[in-house]
Amino acid sequence: MRVIVLGGGVVGVAAAWYLASDGHEVTVVDREKGVARETSFANGGQISAAHAEPWANPDTPRQILKWLGRADAPLLFRLRADWRQWRFGLAFLVECLPSRWRRNTIQCLRLALYSRDCLRELRAQTAIRYDGLERGILELHTDRAGFDRAAKAAETMRAYGSIRDVKSVDDCVAIEPALAQCRDRLVGGIHTAGDESGDAYKFTVALAQLAQARGATFRLGLTIDSIETDGDAVSAVNAVDQDGRSERIAADAYVVALGSYSPLLLSPLGVRCNVYPAKGYSATIALGDHRGAPSMSLTDVEWKIVLTRLGDRLRVAGTAELSGWNTTLDATRCEALTRRTFELFPDAGERTDIRYWAGLRPATPSNVPLIGRTRYRNLWLDTGHGTLGWTMACGSGKALAALIGGRKPDVDFAFSAP
Repeated sequence: MRVIVLGGGVVGVAAAWYLASDGHEVTVVDREKGVARETSFANGGQISAAHAEPWANPDTPRQILKWLGRADAPLLFRLRADWRQWRFGLAFLVECLPSRWRRNTIQCLRLALYSRDCLRELRAQTAIRYDGLERGILELHTDRAGFDRAAKAAETMRAYGSIRDVKSVDDCVAIEPALAQCRDRLVGGIHTAGDESGDAYKFTVALAQLAQARGATFRLGLTIDSIETDGDAVSAVNAVDQDGRSERIAADAYVVALGSYSPLLLSPLGVRCNVYPAKGYSATIALGDHRGAPSMSLTDVEWKIVLTRLGDRLRVAGTAELSGWNTTLDATRCEALTRRTFELFPDAGERTDIRYWAGLRPATPSNVPLIGRTRYRNLWLDTGHGTLGWTMACGSGKALAALIGGRKPDVDFAFSAP
């Protein structure tokens, strides 16, 4: 079949790779001049399959109240006169119920663990390189009560295939010697040895090249303006290039992988897609001659940030700000990332060579992505992955290719259906 994938981020490119591998004639359309130029460009770099629990959990409403009024809060709602934000927020609170959280956690874990296996298989097939590290992810705790809850949860999550090893402070320093700089702040940690890290941008660019070698075409610099329908099917998409010229593109099947922009395109069609942008920030710090940066990927639970070693750079990313579709940098939130980094690791890198970035993570209230067919028989979704876009990209793409090909996916997941 001829398949058009709308969106050239890591999720869209992964879908294109698996569809092309299935023998489909694939075209990827994206408004940027290159792939992975938006949300996938400078994210936290973690493939955190064993830590795939949703942000919407029973403790989150209490934490949000605690963070009210803090411009640097890890999770910040900037209330707007926007019905989409209010709809998302109310649905998010419902998903914090214990029964909903448990169901959503299982869904996310199944897809994330499957996706990690798909990535490993892909790496073995192609030898793709992206500053990848397979040293696991170490979750740091500086609050005793929070650590005790996390240790208890680690035992519970083993039943669902999430292997988390509870570590003492001494263990943490042995795993990551750079933690000796902040040893007195730590109360313990949790190590997920099977998790990985790397540069999502480099990965996506390399995978796009591999997809092209398998016949995929990339139409870049084209903005999707609308989707045409005829009865129960999509007949074409209308696009505009960067010079304002219009183009109508037709295919047999269409995949919407536009991240936070998916609902804006789908709403006129009556396709439900409760995805709202959770704006995240990152700082990329040049290491220079400094030797104090961590050599693996860490998660600072208290501040909800991740620190990932990417060759001669340190990527610090995190926080979530629900404030609509803008990527303007907020100086307070940017500085919060680097301030915390140098509090923990004073010799982490060059304090005068830092690049800040913000991207819009496509969040669903449940944090469970939307993958599967819509009410239109040839229109498919692959969006809403939130903070786990790279973590779930390969599994989502392979499962979607199976669905489009009329096969049952290899993962037990609640795929979208008409």
